[in-house]
Formats: sequence, C-alpha cells, structure tokens
Amino acid sequence: MFRRISNRPEPFRIVPNYSELFHLSRVYQRSNAPASRAPSKTIEKEIRLKSFIALYNKMTNQRPISCGLDLCSVPDLNTCLHTATTSRFEFICIPLVHPLFKREFLSGVVKNRPGPLTRPDLVLCTPDWNNLIIGKISPHIKVDALDSIYRKNSEEALNQELTLATHLGLAGVMLKLIGGIERNINLARIINNKLLGTCNYQIWVQIPMENPLKQALSYRGEEDVAVENSWEWWNSFRAVCDYEKKLAIALVISHDLPEPEEIDRWLGEPVRCLILPTTLFITNKKGYPVLSKAHQMIIKKFAILETQFILTGANRYSSISLYHNYLDFLWKNCQIDGPVERFARGYEDYLQCPLQPLMDNLESQTYEIFEKDPIKYTQYQLAMVEAIKDINYNRKTQLDKMVIMVVGAGRGPLVRAALNAAELTKQKIKVYAVEKNPNAVNTLLALQGELWGDVVTIVSSDMREWTAPEQADILVSELLGSFGDNELSPECLDGVQRFLKDDGISIPCSYTSFIGPVQSSKLYNEVRQCKDKDKHPLVNFETPYVVHLQNKYDIAKPQPLFTFYHPNKDKIIDNNRYEMKTFNVKQNCILHGFSGYFEAVLYNDINLSIEPSTHSPGMFSWFPIFFPIKEPIRLEKGKKIVLHFWRKCNNKNVWYEWCVSEPIVGSIHNPNGRSYTIGL
Repeated sequence: MFRRISNRPEPFRIVPNYSELFHLSRVYQRSNAPASRAPSKTIEKEIRLKSFIALYNKMTNQRPISCGLDLCSVPDLNTCLHTATTSRFEFICIPLVHPLFKREFLSGVVKNRPGPLTRPDLVLCTPDWNNLIIGKISPHIKVDALDSIYRKNSEEALNQELTLATHLGLAGVMLKLIGGIERNINLARIINNKLLGTCNYQIWVQIPMENPLKQALSYRGEEDVAVENSWEWWNSFRAVCDYEKKLAIALVISHDLPEPEEIDRWLGEPVRCLILPTTLFITNKKGYPVLSKAHQMIIKKFAILETQFILTGANRYSSISLYHNYLDFLWKNCQIDGPVERFARGYEDYLQCPLQPLMDNLESQTYEIFEKDPIKYTQYQLAMVEAIKDINYNRKTQLDKMVIMVVGAGRGPLVRAALNAAELTKQKIKVYAVEKNPNAVNTLLALQGELWGDVVTIVSSDMREWTAPEQADILVSELLGSFGDNELSPECLDGVQRFLKDDGISIPCSYTSFIGPVQSSKLYNEVRQCKDKDKHPLVNFETPYVVHLQNKYDIAKPQPLFTFYHPNKDKIIDNNRYEMKTFNVKQNCILHGFSGYFEAVLYNDINLSIEPSTHSPGMFSWFPIFFPIKEPIRLEKGKKIVLHFWRKCNNKNVWYEWCVSEPIVGSIHNPNGRSYTIGL
C-alpha cells in the first residue's frame, strides 16, 4: 500500500442503533446520576457491546446506515429519544432552546427573567449527548438583521447556544442558511470565530439543494427569471469562513430536483447529511413509503460518501419506523461491493505519498497487496502469450528457447505469468528476473530453488547497471505509477532497452498520463493539514498525492497528457515534457486541483487503465494521483481552465511543475522541484 502521511479526520458518525445499548442508556438515565457516577458494570457492558458492534461491522464489511429524526419541539427529551430509538433511528435533531424562548440581553421585559435557559444536562448521560443528539440553533436568531437591537440580541443568543453546545459535548450543531453572503456575512464571521476557537463540534449548514424561489417561480410559469443557485450561498459562506474543515452541509432534498450536473457538483462538497422531508415519500401498492426513481438516485450518489440522513416532517404512516426501514433497504442496495471497493475501503480521500521504488526498497506488505490484484497479472500473462505467438509467427519458425527478461521482478508475479504464458504456448523459455531489492531477491531465490529451477536466473542488481549475457526477445516490467511515468518507468526502460533484440517486444509498449480538473473541498482541507515546519511553507501544495478519490466533482473530463513508447527509437532520448491543456467549465464551481490517471498498452489491444472512462474492471493496484493548487479558483460557467504542465529531468531527479493561466494567472507550483522530486 502507499504510505499514509495524514491522519484522516474522523467524520461525525452516530453509534449504530441496537436495542440493548439504548436500554442500558435508559437504565442509567433513570438513576438521575451524573455521568461520572454511572454504575461501572453498565459502562463495561456498554463498552463491550460497542466493541462487538464495531468488530461485527468490520468483519461483515458493512457500513451501517445512520439516520436521524428531526423534531421541531421536545417537551420531554427522554420520551422523544426513546420513541426515536425504538423506531430504529440512530440520533435526533432537537432545538437547543425552546422555540418560543426568546431572550433579551440589552433591554426588554424578559431581560431579567429568572429560571434556567433550557433543560439541564443531567437528563442524559454524556455519551448520549455526544452520540445521539444534534442541536439546532433557534430560528428567530438573525445576526444580520438591519435593526441593531435585534441584531445584538441575536448575537448574544447565538453565542449562548453555541456555548451550550460546547458544554453538552454535542458532535454537531445545525443552522439554516437562507440567501447569499450579503444576508449572512455577520453569521459567517461569528461561526468562523467559533470554529477557530476550542469548539469540538461541527457546524452543519442547512441548505436547500434547489433555491425555493426557483421552484416558486416555476409553479407560476416564470422559469426565465434569473435566480441565484443555492450552491452559491454555500460557496460564499464557506469562502468567508476560509474553508474551515469543521463546516459541513446538511442538504435539504426537494420535490423538484436540479439538473444532474448541479447534483454532481454537491458531490465535491462536505455534505454530512441529506435532509428528507416526509412529503417526498409516496405510497407503494403495499401501503409502504417509497421514493421516486429520481430521489433514489440521489440516495445512491451520496451513499458512496457515507452521508447520513435526517427525516423531517409529520409521520403519515402507522409507524415512523417504516421510513427508516425503507432508507435502510436503499442503503444496503446502494453499497458497491466490488474488488476495488473492498480493497479501498477505509482509504477514501486519504492522502498518501506516491511510491518511489527506485529510491526505496518496498516492504513485503506492499508486494503482497499488489500481488492480490485479480486483473493486472492476468493482462500481463495475456500480453506475453500474444507476444510469444507474434515473435514465432514473424520469424517463420518457433524458437528453441525464447529469452524473457523481467526487470523489476519484485517477489515474482511477472515471472509466474511468464512461465504460465510459456506453458500455454508450449514455448521453451529462459527467464532473467532482475531485482534490486535484496529482500525481494531473497524471496526470488527461494522460489527458484523450490519451484522454478534453472528456467529462471535471478539477478540481484539495478537493471540500469546490469550487463546482460544475452539479448532478450521480450522485456517485461511493471514500473508504472498512478500517473504512468511517475515511478520512472521511462528512465528505467530506456536504460535497459539495449538488451532487447531489434525485433524484440517491450511489455508495456506505451503508456499515457491523463489530467483533469476537480473540485473537492475535502481534499483541499486535507492538503492544508499536511504542514512541515522544516520545509518550504508551500510544500504541501506543491506535492502530488496518491488518493482514492470519492468526495469530488469532476469539472471536466480528463485529457491525455504525456505518452511514452518502448522501446524508445529516438536518436536522442529526452524524457522532459511540456503540454498545455484547456478545459471548458460547464457550471459555476471551484477548482481545487487536478486528478491524474494513466492508460497503458501492454501489447496489441491488451490494456491496463485507471482513467475513469476506460478503467480496467476490478483492477485495484493503482489509485489516482492528485495535484493540488495553492488557492482555490472560482470558475464561471462558459469560461476555460488553461493548465500548463511540465515533466522535468536532471541527472539526479525527475519532478513535475504545473500552473494555471486561465481564468486567472497563477504562479508555478514546485519550481525546480523545490517541494517534491522523484529520485533517480
């Protein structure tokens, strides 16, 4: 696997709902004791149960649904929580303060009203406050009101409720966003100041997926009237808050859905939950609540990101648990469980350092993981079968013994593929397995002694420094990286192609890198966290990362960038490259960086690809690569992104440089390889 360089921030996730756990919670609450005095046996049993649940979910490889119930008023918190949990809901959203309990701090008849602000914290134990409750800010709080008295009162009330959320240890606090930043600039300032402090909760900004005004105008037949998209509200708000990572979205799903492209744009944002009004559900023939096909597709898109759900509105069926049962059914059907997903589970949107196998000796674990790929070595074996057949056909006779050189043999999977190919074609072969890692050579020698015998010769050497005793008919390597050439396959194969016969075949014979613009608030925030005080302050934004991309929006389709051919017939071999790429912007969005992929032609029509449109089904050996930019760039519909990309080489290193010249001119990233190089 790739070396992880950042700690993945744990998303807010409610403890799964199991009746015994909540029974324990209720027993404890009836004791009316503070959390620190809860019975020790109860705590131990609860911990054991939680550990069992986590272990069970890991073993079954399932991601349980997390669905909450939105309550507009809570006359008795224990009763409401009991009702929700017995209906299978994992958490509830409640007002922090009674909706009618307005406070006056400057003047007014209730300024000195006695009594508590809201319910005491003793009604629940600390774990329940932490795991089962999302607090809602009072709707009457308007910190951007024009009336100065109302505004100041609202500021005091907001600060009071946010302080209460900190005291209770809530994991999330929800507030509504209505309108653009001009109506919420003071709110953004206050929230940003809070998030920069010591608060541990997330702020869930409730935003409609579609501007309600647009729907209202549509009903009145005024579709041509220009209406600001609700995404613009969010984009301005989070920009004022400087992309704070504790800021998340609670996206309200409406009856009328926006265009598919607009929906996909939300996939590049930190959507923590989808809010589903009960009015969205329709009744099927059996009398149960279901969603339309279009709304089911919404659930499917966001389920991949492990988004949570909140049900809001009046119950229109015999039991509110019917809604949860249906959402749980959709969730389980939405879980993609192919080999790639199983392999990548837990690594979604993790930033990882690309491998440098030329400089570093890979560990046994890394070899073992890649050897489990069900596709890669099958394709290599097919390519070798075809190459053996073509060589014999072109030479008009079958060779007595064909020489195959496996350069960068690792622990021998390509050697096994070569032996299998020889058996399938009934061709006698001589295999040279060249490997520089002494630990992997040890494994190769053991395999030679036990299985392969004299058919395979083990060579412990850097392929570029080795002198071959004879010429090869086929030269095989797996030096490809996530960007094709980023593990220095061109330099390695150029250095060893002198051992290939004039009519010999290189596998792979070519590979092409691809680059495409992406929007991903998650990745941008992850990159911002990767700081090193001993290095250049921009090093984290001038380093490419290998990452299993999930929480992102593809602004435009990836385009081919650099192509390398082997054997390289150029008289003067130069692996420096430069390309300029232009991408069209389909809608307003934010550019956070560029995703990189590759396609490789092993031989004839036998390919390997991680480019999304041609991805080899089931192959998981490579994750995409991500090239960040220093500052997010706001893009407008109809404009262009112009990217300049360089591959630079000297005697010691290879590195990439990149910059954007449209819609704004940016500086060069990684000039002279100051932040990231690949060692030769």
